[in-house]
Amino acid sequence: MLRKIDVGGVRYRVADEGVGPVLLLVHGFPLNHTMWRAQIEEFARTHRVIAPDLRGFGGTDGALYSVSMQQFADDLAELLEALAVEEPVIFCGLSMGGYIAWQFLQRHPSRVAKLVVSNTRAASDSPEAAANRLKMADIVLKEGPEPVAWAMMPKLFAQCTSDQCPRIIDEVRQMVMTSNPVAIAAAHRGMAVRPDVTGWLPEIRVPTLVICGEHDAISPAAEMQAFAGLIPGVNCVVIPNAGHMAPMEQPDLFNEAIRGFLG
Repeated sequence: MLRKIDVGGVRYRVADEGVGPVLLLVHGFPLNHTMWRAQIEEFARTHRVIAPDLRGFGGTDGALYSVSMQQFADDLAELLEALAVEEPVIFCGLSMGGYIAWQFLQRHPSRVAKLVVSNTRAASDSPEAAANRLKMADIVLKEGPEPVAWAMMPKLFAQCTSDQCPRIIDEVRQMVMTSNPVAIAAAHRGMAVRPDVTGWLPEIRVPTLVICGEHDAISPAAEMQAFAGLIPGVNCVVIPNAGHMAPMEQPDLFNEAIRGFLG
């Protein structure tokens, strides 16, 4: 069920399905909640699955000049309150959603029962990468989403996905191309200044699952396994034949990893 809900002057589009413990699915950049279609269908059988479009993306308004990962995290805390979610949630974030997950856990620890981070990083951007993000933010405001799609699409998928599943490629390209340029620029600026959380990872005290794509060119599996090793009691799963978009490329294996983690 898609809902529209006003929170602090922002009108959110939210998929809200099922009954049970709350699984919060936070999409990557510059996408929307529909990337989680296979997870919503699977886990709504046993959980209340909440999958919002983040500020400015998909069917949610409220785009700003810059949105930090901390702002996105606080937005989600307010959204959960507006949806009358009182119990701690299972927070699952992919890529930028993972950056937001770190901040959500730091800023709203009582709201997190379990943590799932997929295809993401703990380190901040290098100076060069941050500069490139700021440059792309200016470009997208002038030229629209196409330069972002051109830069990102070749890096998102395992080769077998590109060869065998053109539908997935088309779905993601459509998400990127229909994203609000102002929101894309704002998120680029926010990601460029996101903090390095590597030194904080040993302080995590909630059950945590780290999911990697075997062929992820953006968040390499080796890098993710290295930071996962810093988290006490972590579960770490590598999804074969998947790149950066593991939940879409290998949904059955991705869902199996989460189901096993949830017990």
